[in-house]
Amino acid sequence: MNLETKMSLENTAHTGRPRLDELVPSRYAVRIGEIEVLVVSDGVLPLPTAMLGHNIDPAVRATWLKDMFLPADAFDWALNVVVVRSGDQTILLDAGLGIDPDLHLPRAGQLIKRLEAAGIDLASVTDVVLTHMHMDHIGGLLVDGVKDQLRPDLRIHVAAAEVKFWEAPDFSRVSMPPGFPDALRATAKRFAEEYRSHFRLFDDEYEVAPGVVVHRTGGHTPGHSVIRLASGGDRLMFAGDAVFAVGFEHPDWYNGFEHDPEEAARVRLRLLRELADTGEQLVATHLPFPSVGRVATDGDAFRWVAAFWDY
Repeated sequence: MNLETKMSLENTAHTGRPRLDELVPSRYAVRIGEIEVLVVSDGVLPLPTAMLGHNIDPAVRATWLKDMFLPADAFDWALNVVVVRSGDQTILLDAGLGIDPDLHLPRAGQLIKRLEAAGIDLASVTDVVLTHMHMDHIGGLLVDGVKDQLRPDLRIHVAAAEVKFWEAPDFSRVSMPPGFPDALRATAKRFAEEYRSHFRLFDDEYEVAPGVVVHRTGGHTPGHSVIRLASGGDRLMFAGDAVFAVGFEHPDWYNGFEHDPEEAARVRLRLLRELADTGEQLVATHLPFPSVGRVATDGDAFRWVAAFWDY
């Protein structure tokens, strides 16, 4: 990493001797003006490939997978979480899967140990911003012992519409593997029960810290939100689950976890157009780690332009 990106987030990392179970990078630092950003891998979720687009001909989906050199039946979806430092605030954007709710996902839920490996103390986290309350975005805070390490004045920013939705969630339009709806319901309910006193609700937009603004988009879930970082002319959007790898070429494909797939597709198209116009950087939960890149137009579709690694 060069001097420009060797920031205090990275300076706190004391990795010690290499670990045999950590043979690939699990964190990546970038700077957005005066804002420090660390993308942390929470591991991977093995999911059926039908989840990429359940509204299209399976043969068309199979062709896309073949062209991308991906397996036909199931592959590993990345899980990315972001740590942000702006001023005196340390902000966690989503919290990973954390626990394995009997779904046999042993390679996910790595966030807590990877924060520790990066030298990031949970007690230093002042704010958590949730893109939404699916279990792979909140479960890290439900790991045994984590709540005891968090600050008593921790603020958890989440859209009011999201909290309301999970009081009686509608799964009538999703296309998930068996077991997932029940696990999602149970995890969201438990999270709300344990952390409600920390919730800081917003309607459509809220500035969490200087240059850190959360915007509700809806679509994926009613309260799904994206977080925009802006400082010194630099811009980055953490898009949560609004954008998936297949969505650049096929933004109209419905992801199996979308509760309102038509609206999710409209949101995705609008965000991709915006990102292509502005040239700002993009990070999303399920894009391949470290997921830092930009969006370009490619005829009537879009193209993902991954950032060159800076190390």
